[in-house]
Amino acid sequence: MQYLSFVWDPSEGIDLGFFMIRYYSLMFVIAFTLGWFIMKRIFRNEGIPLEKLDSLFIYTVIATLVGARLGHVIFYEPEIFNEDPLSVFLPFQTVPEFEFTGFRGLASHGAAIAIIIAMFIYSKKVLKKPVLWILDRVVIAVACGGIFVRIGNFINSEIIGDATHSNYGVVFKQLNEDFPRHPAQLYEAAGYIIVFLLLWYIYWKTDKRNFLGYIFGVFLILLWTVRFLVEFVKESQGGFESALGNALSTGQWLSIPFIIAGIYFMIQSSKKPYTQ
Repeated sequence: MQYLSFVWDPSEGIDLGFFMIRYYSLMFVIAFTLGWFIMKRIFRNEGIPLEKLDSLFIYTVIATLVGARLGHVIFYEPEIFNEDPLSVFLPFQTVPEFEFTGFRGLASHGAAIAIIIAMFIYSKKVLKKPVLWILDRVVIAVACGGIFVRIGNFINSEIIGDATHSNYGVVFKQLNEDFPRHPAQLYEAAGYIIVFLLLWYIYWKTDKRNFLGYIFGVFLILLWTVRFLVEFVKESQGGFESALGNALSTGQWLSIPFIIAGIYFMIQSSKKPYTQ
């Protein structure tokens, strides 16, 4: 039954001699690039000037990176604010000694909150449409991007799953382990593929895009349900879960409000279609 497991021991990245392209960074580039093309097609379909797409790209990139980093520190390592505040946004640590670490520690919940805030600002200053209009559309690109972020986590052997205690799973050699774990990152990526395809179908094949908040609501329900379920086979990342009795993980507690919000937006969206 050994064929049910495999050893994962990738290189650090693509070595160009003078520069190393790290796979995780490459996955982010792919995610943002595909997101740009997805939104370009949507903007053309909606008759939105493409010059407004550049602003959307900038808002989304900054919100994703800043929000994800802040989210990780706030939800999982709040002590960093006191112990080593420079490392919150800079690619190195100064405590206990100076060390270049690269940008690490990103939380999707923080990114989600920051993107919502950024889209509110973008809708008011640039787009001149209701914030739910852009949220209904940008979440399609976000769902696609999430696929590649989780693949990047898998390549980096991070956000790992629990041990399977069987012959099934992935042996993450970089963790100096010899037992298989659940490839939780790939489970989540597979779930996001389904979420993306469903959102894509709803936008292009139904009239639900005309009901403000519907697609956004579906996104919140589906994506955070995927996250909630995968957490059951994911190794704990810490956070405040112990303070709540370890009944659920920090990621699961943080996902519940998003799912409830999604239900609310879906119910509210059915009242009247948006026209302009």
